[in-house]
Amino acid sequence: MVDGVATVREIRRFPVKAMGGESLRSVEVETRGLAGDRAYAVVDGQGKLASGKHTKRFRRRDEVFEFGARTTPAGVMVTGPGGEWRVPGGDVDRALSDVMGDPVRVLAEVTTPHFDAGHVSLVGSASLDWCRRNLGVDADHRRIRPNLVVATDQPFVEESWTGEVAVGRIRLRPVERIERCRTIDIAQEGLPREGRWLKALAAAREMCLGVYLDVVVGGLVSVGDEVRVTG
Repeated sequence: MVDGVATVREIRRFPVKAMGGESLRSVEVETRGLAGDRAYAVVDGQGKLASGKHTKRFRRRDEVFEFGARTTPAGVMVTGPGGEWRVPGGDVDRALSDVMGDPVRVLAEVTTPHFDAGHVSLVGSASLDWCRRNLGVDADHRRIRPNLVVATDQPFVEESWTGEVAVGRIRLRPVERIERCRTIDIAQEGLPREGRWLKALAAAREMCLGVYLDVVVGGLVSVGDEVRVTG
């Protein structure tokens, strides 16, 4: 249970799924999640999204992690090997296709959802600190790609939350713990390959770290907002 001491430490948005993201001071949260989060994805000819794993929706394409995306007044810009491009557009499609060795396009979400099990992903700082101390891994939060990093004083307290979670003006509802995949070991966002994370997390915590939440009431969320749990 959070008693009002917990606050939002960082907000992160990922304009293109699986690419590097951006750190924000504040953002509007809509029913779908953070405005503009995972709005685009890299899609191949079979409709599968570029990711760090193979599933019915995803195709493993580690090259996507060499790219980053940010939101500008001119729209979403992608940077990566060889330059910078606006999305959507033929130039970025060609650059990604060349790197991946397969025709792909950057497309907006239509019928195939870009999210996994929840609208917003969240992790507590104490959980990351515990992993750093007890698992001996580089617990940089960028490896697990959360939307919200919350300053907490108890490891994994976020996994115990029930009812509604008030974060500033918004209201969220916990959905489930996040089961991690090999993505946390991949080199990304300027971080080198780790290689030990997933195995250590599997042995200690059933591969779970952080939680998914759905949006109940949207609004503005900012760094420094208090986090309270009701119910």
